[in-house]
Amino acid sequence: MTGNLLAHRDEGAAGAPPLLLGPSLGTSSALWDRVAPELSVTHRVVRWDLPGHGGSPAGLIGPGATVADLADLVLTLADALGAERFGYAGVSLGGAVGLHLAVHHPGRLTSLTAICSSAHFGGEAPWRERAEQVRREGLGRLVESAQARWFAGDFTVPGLLRDHAAADPAGYAACCDALAAFDLRDRLDTVRTPTLLIAGREDPATPPAHLREIADAVPGAALVEIPGASHLAPAQCPEAVVAALRGHLDGVAGLGTRVRREVLGDEHVDRARARQTPFTARFQDFISRYAWGEIWTDPTLSRRERSMITLTALVAHGHHDELALHVRAALRNGLTPEEIGAVLLQTAVYCGVPAANAAFATAQRVLAEELREDDGG
Repeated sequence: MTGNLLAHRDEGAAGAPPLLLGPSLGTSSALWDRVAPELSVTHRVVRWDLPGHGGSPAGLIGPGATVADLADLVLTLADALGAERFGYAGVSLGGAVGLHLAVHHPGRLTSLTAICSSAHFGGEAPWRERAEQVRREGLGRLVESAQARWFAGDFTVPGLLRDHAAADPAGYAACCDALAAFDLRDRLDTVRTPTLLIAGREDPATPPAHLREIADAVPGAALVEIPGASHLAPAQCPEAVVAALRGHLDGVAGLGTRVRREVLGDEHVDRARARQTPFTARFQDFISRYAWGEIWTDPTLSRRERSMITLTALVAHGHHDELALHVRAALRNGLTPEEIGAVLLQTAVYCGVPAANAAFATAQRVLAEELREDDGG
């Protein structure tokens, strides 16, 4: 642990898709104790502590801190872990950090889930007042009221209440400053990250209307309301939170599987699935989620253009089996045999004549097979 890094807990396989989990004000990473182990079956789950909470130094932020400062700390942590792109889920202030990342650093996120959170937190004055109170008096009065603010009914988690009492007042107050200054309502329509909102129906701090406001503004966002949940839904209703998160995270991979089928064909994808074993399952998920669910769905390039790039890369590296597969894919993506030939001719200049010679042989065989199939042969 270095002095400028958020304290964190890392669970799951190092090669699995990374998923960062952010906490609510006053809590520690223990907020995710009944959720993170379930998600770590398919993801590398990293839960982090706010400055002055859990194991994170209070001095990472100071008076006048912003959610942008916290988001920068999360990006620094992700960089230290080698996570160029990652899924993100956060509760309350942790959710605000995720919204900031989706607006200002969209290229870093593969998915976003905001839980019991908001695009604004009721105005600046109450949070400035709370920050000053904590700086003067400490956290005593807030700890006394935490049970009612955090949990519905008789439910409680004593460990989280102890974590609240143990938080550093300076770090807590700086987080209040961040909440005071936070308001992204006018930027929500710019979010393009696949987004899920989870609301606790009994939440007095960020009622379902706050999550509905985000869902209505973010294109394609989904909203789930959890009956019986208050502000700390992952602690009070972990099974419901896990189910919602799994559906959301699998949805990204599901889109990739659909695109993979459209480009490569059902027969190929079905064969790959049939050969899948527990040893290769994570790799297949990686392909569906990243190669097909993110790169091939990026509208910056058309599928025709992506096919041409892919053909060139496969020729350059001599991957002839994959080249045959992607010659067929290129036809599905609208390239004519003449255009495929033109791509391969250009590879002769930049990849070498022997590489192009082998590529032409592979492509000619595939095109002949496709012609026979078209003729009913």
